[in-house]
Amino acid sequence: MARTHEAGQLHAPGSSSIAYVPAWLTPPADVNELLPKLWARTVERGADGAVRVGGLSVAELAAEHGTPLYVLDEADFRGRAVAFRDAFAAAFADLCGGADVYYATKAFIATGVARWLAQDGLSLDTSSSGELELGLRGGVPGERIALHGNNKSRAEIEKALRAGVGRIVVDSLQEVDVVAEVAASLGVVAPVMLRITVGVEAHTHSYIATAHEDQKFGLSLSSGAAQAAVAKVLTRPELRLLGLHSHIGSQIFDMGGFEVSARRLLGLHRTVEREHGVTLPEMDLGGGFGVAYTSEHDPLGPEEIAGRLADIVARECLAQGIAVPRISVEPGRAIAAPSTFTLYEVGTTKDVDLDGGVRRRYVSVDGGMSDNVRTALYDADYSATLASRASGAPGVLSRVVGKHCESGDVVVKDEFLPADAGAGDLLAVPGTGAYCRSMASNYNQITRPAVVSVRDGVSTVLVRRETPEDLLSLDAG
Repeated sequence: MARTHEAGQLHAPGSSSIAYVPAWLTPPADVNELLPKLWARTVERGADGAVRVGGLSVAELAAEHGTPLYVLDEADFRGRAVAFRDAFAAAFADLCGGADVYYATKAFIATGVARWLAQDGLSLDTSSSGELELGLRGGVPGERIALHGNNKSRAEIEKALRAGVGRIVVDSLQEVDVVAEVAASLGVVAPVMLRITVGVEAHTHSYIATAHEDQKFGLSLSSGAAQAAVAKVLTRPELRLLGLHSHIGSQIFDMGGFEVSARRLLGLHRTVEREHGVTLPEMDLGGGFGVAYTSEHDPLGPEEIAGRLADIVARECLAQGIAVPRISVEPGRAIAAPSTFTLYEVGTTKDVDLDGGVRRRYVSVDGGMSDNVRTALYDADYSATLASRASGAPGVLSRVVGKHCESGDVVVKDEFLPADAGAGDLLAVPGTGAYCRSMASNYNQITRPAVVSVRDGVSTVLVRRETPEDLLSLDAG
């Protein structure tokens, strides 16, 4: 295992003086090329060399809305959502009459986005009263909303039950009683699923792997907590057990983890039905499907994901001699991330000489870790392109950094950008539609960027830019 230094891998003891560029990153033949899998579908370079999306140039967007700016391609977002909806409906049609797609709102949600999802027939997976409220305001019916979370408050549970949510995903033995008590106080029966920790080590960053034993989510299958929760729910008349739920992690490309998870979940499903004499009509296999942030990533499409999961479920149900329950999944990143890029303006640049005669250029932009903390938090990789113009200059090894007082304020760790990129240029970072705005902060009292959607030559503000007055309004002094 390589030792990590707080100032970065280049400073770690024993690091090679030539290992400055990751193996997947090669100098491009054309620094102006846009790799299709990294960008929303309407993104292209115009005749003038500037990047365009939905019929608008980045210069027009920057002039109207300022930078930094999250730019969301509405046609791309909705197209990906519908592709998941249709792929799962078709793949599971003969097995269980179709499947339900719950968009994971933690990736990104706004009232306008919820309205699109309501119109396009998707459901919502929420994990707070705020996400629930945005879904309801966007017109998503309560019965098509799920409430998730490992530490739901009684107020959140009550809000969900008053809204008539279709499911509350119970995360602990203690929460069984809490949900039952709140349901009793309202005189309703709460539809619940149990989140099961199936013991799968997903191939992803440890912070976003969620089905191994030593973490905060779910009811352990191996320890017996899952079985105890089933028995407890069945003793509470205020609760109606819909089925079992599993989520193994995020940014996953290997379907093997889903196969193991489904096998273990269906094994418990069979045991519950046979030992307790109840029918569990539903099962949720979670989400976490990977997307392309750089050229190294090769994600599966919705049809292939749905087809493989349908094969897994059909095979396991047949082997265990049980009927196929109604399946649901929870893509969030796979819909939101590729639909959006972040637009920055370049400020200062500086060249730093490294060991072995290697030189890296630091390109500072007007945003940073306050609008994309994933690089610092998860060691995530991103790509970038000079967006306001084309360039004939050669590519130079660059690192895109922000304006915050933090050495870890890195947006793109490694990229080849044109040697003539400089102050006033616009830079675009693709794949920022998931978790970037959701996890944005006001570090250094920086205001958070706006989110605009673009379609057919028109831009619409989904979330307005914060102002200094917004920050001051919370300051009681």
